[in-house]
Amino acid sequence: MIEATIPDQNESHSFESYFRDPDYPPAQPLAWALSQRLDALDALRGLFSGPQALVQLRLWCFMELASQPQARLSRDDLNRLFHAVLPEALDSVLKRLRELNLLVWDATPQDYHLSPLAQQVHALLAPLTAPTTDEHDEMGALLAQVAGAQQLGLVTTNQLKHLHAQLARLHDEFAEAIASGSEARLRAAQPRFDRALQLVDRAGQALTALIRAEHEDPRLEREARAIGHEQARLLAMASQFTRALQQADRQRVTLGSTGLTTSDVRAWLQAHPALYELLGNALSLPVRPVMVSQHDLVDVAEGEFERDRPDPSRSAGLPPPAEAASGSIETLSLPAELGALLTTLTRWQTTKNDPAPVLEARPVSDAILGGRFAQAAYRMQLMPLLGDAQAQTLKGLTGDLARAPWHYQLTATILTTDDEAVARISEGTLTPQAAPVASADLSDSEQA
Repeated sequence: MIEATIPDQNESHSFESYFRDPDYPPAQPLAWALSQRLDALDALRGLFSGPQALVQLRLWCFMELASQPQARLSRDDLNRLFHAVLPEALDSVLKRLRELNLLVWDATPQDYHLSPLAQQVHALLAPLTAPTTDEHDEMGALLAQVAGAQQLGLVTTNQLKHLHAQLARLHDEFAEAIASGSEARLRAAQPRFDRALQLVDRAGQALTALIRAEHEDPRLEREARAIGHEQARLLAMASQFTRALQQADRQRVTLGSTGLTTSDVRAWLQAHPALYELLGNALSLPVRPVMVSQHDLVDVAEGEFERDRPDPSRSAGLPPPAEAASGSIETLSLPAELGALLTTLTRWQTTKNDPAPVLEARPVSDAILGGRFAQAAYRMQLMPLLGDAQAQTLKGLTGDLARAPWHYQLTATILTTDDEAVARISEGTLTPQAAPVASADLSDSEQA
């Protein structure tokens, strides 16, 4: 096994010495940006080095100095500002701030002032002083930073990348909660999900303006569009999250008439400080079976054994072959009125003496009336099939009726009839369709 040699941390090495190819870091945008802020990195390293209590004291003093409205502070001002701090500790903090070039002593006016580097470091550490209402509200700071930078025109690619990564992490976290189907995980993730949707909705205007703006850097536009896509994915998950919660609500069981549900019992068990105390002395005695009626149990067991044994008489072969009994298959037939109507229309269009007669229009009542009212109503319902393009492709009597060379048309007039079953009927006309004229005959007529 071959192990790579890592440079000693105590020795002085360059950033490029930790890479296989020293030319790789300068080609990376993020590494190049960090190399331009080495003074800020040294200042942060000096502030955060040492024990936790000492680091906390340095940060508190530095943030208090940065929040003072005076541009210059004398030593008396510093003594009054930090009067509660021990003199030795205060001198140690001020010395460290001067060594890091965060606090500058001006010998001429005999006062202190913060350097431009201190203002940059204060901007980096300002989120540490914000009140934390939610420990998981890390996306709010990113959205506020991007939205504010967009208004000032100071948006960078790194800010958009961090926001994009945070949106992707939140999407995956909520997707895992939905896939788990656990009501506890869904209830725990619901406040974070509602907060995320609220923040995304409030920052939507700034993100939309950021996407539509013209940028000189193509990476900035690409990251802005990626954030818009991730925002749409998060908003589309709202319906899935609601359905998962509704599914969890349907699985909840109410325990009798007490009003308590399984969710209430689960929450009570989770909040209980010591679950083992609920057992009490339940396991102090061994479990002993108690037979109430031994003879009855033995009789039932014997009967079960006898019933489960195979029956020798049933171990017979297959029955002898036998001929199948004769039978008939009943099929659904169309009503006789359909065939009678088709026969009537065929009779009207053909005669014995003239093979190509001149068809005349006939009243609709001639084809409808006759027989009972139900039969006449059925024939009336068959009229729309005449000339129907879809029905003409069917086989059988229905297709024959659709292909019949007739066209019907009803009017709004109601006629009184002499039929016994039908008192009144709509006025209509059955018009024969003209047969197509051959091309040869058409050419002869044109020549004539």
